[in-house]
Amino acid sequence: FDDWWPRIAGDAEFDPALCFLVIDGKGLLAGAALCWTSGFVKDLAVHPESRRQGIGEALMRHVFLIFRERGATHVDLKTNSVKNTAAFRLYERLGMIPVDWEG
Repeated sequence: FDDWWPRIAGDAEFDPALCFLVIDGKGLLAGAALCWTSGFVKDLAVHPESRRQGIGEALMRHVFLIFRERGATHVDLKTNSVKNTAAFRLYERLGMIPVDWEG
């Protein structure tokens, strides 16, 4: 955390209001989404023991809502459709469109 936080917090697109956490019934972190002000989902993560409970979908729907309220016309993210098939299917289910993007 000590190495990671300064890099994140120092980014020009960082806004702590775009960091969303899901805490489970035991008070443990079950999932998180970290987004940039440009409408980019930098990180979406769900703890392995909390997967297949709709947490990733709930986080993404919340992200869409917040960006819509901020006037964004789209939300972007990067994923690997081969190595991360579960996430890729989630994004497709949510209406996201795959784009082959190098950059």
